[in-house]
Amino acid sequence: MLVRDWMTPDPITVSPETPVMVALSILKERGFRRLPVVQDGQLIGITTRRDLKDAVPSQATTLSIWEVTALLSKLTVGEMMATNVISAAEDEYMEDAARRMRRGDVGGLPVLGERGELRGIITVGDVLEAFTHILGQDEGGERLNLRLPDVPGSLERAARAAQPSNIISLATSGASAGERGFVVRLVGEDARGARERLRAAGFEVE
Repeated sequence: MLVRDWMTPDPITVSPETPVMVALSILKERGFRRLPVVQDGQLIGITTRRDLKDAVPSQATTLSIWEVTALLSKLTVGEMMATNVISAAEDEYMEDAARRMRRGDVGGLPVLGERGELRGIITVGDVLEAFTHILGQDEGGERLNLRLPDVPGSLERAARAAQPSNIISLATSGASAGERGFVVRLVGEDARGARERLRAAGFEVE
């Protein structure tokens, strides 16, 4: 699955000249956590709700309300945005973008096209949606955890034992001690009986 299939296309953006209070208003009204910052069609930064709120003086400030208002009216997104932006390419695999999010400890990535133009944004929520889709969760059926010998042919033998049910989703959950774990979802004829058929064939099923 590619990033372009799960991203939010044409996201709302701000410019570096956008006042901080305007950007905060957009984030609040739309329920967003981050806004890409674009200039001349190119991504130049990203700003988050946390970054912008840090710019607002706390209630403990010695400034008067008029001074605070005057300060905030002059403060722009360009002064608060992050410029070292971690991004994704629209044609890359979802798992690569997800790994970059995890390693960069960020909740979303701007998605760029071939010429560096902003095409969309991908978030943790989008990754979770793709994850549940991969596992076939919306299609119902029976979910099984299998432990198979980590050798060629094991999965084929398990698939034959599961018949006449139809395997619609298959994911690996890691290997250890010469075995590999699989998460399998089955639908169709006698899907509920697949667990016992697999056990009868000598497979370990949880």
